[in-house]
Amino acid sequence: MSMLRQSKKQAGQGMTEYIIIVALIAVAAIGVYSFFGGTIRAQTSGMAAEMAGGSAKDGQKAASDASTAAKASGEKKVTLGNYGDEQKK
Repeated sequence: MSMLRQSKKQAGQGMTEYIIIVALIAVAAIGVYSFFGGTIRAQTSGMAAEMAGGSAKDGQKAASDASTAAKASGEKKVTLGNYGDEQKK
């Protein structure tokens, strides 16, 4: 009987570790998408316009603008003293 209990404990531990790993990957993906989301959306809209026979010029411009804004945000020095100042404006 004790062997059966030990087996269930190990299976539960493995599942818990798997859930933690999946959650960490999801949090990382959300962070990346929130940082590069504008660029990704603009590039996707440009590709969709090209596939529909239109021009992707507007999508390319929007992607360029979003990547410039993301770069500027990444280069900005953030400390505990000025964190969240952009949201207050």
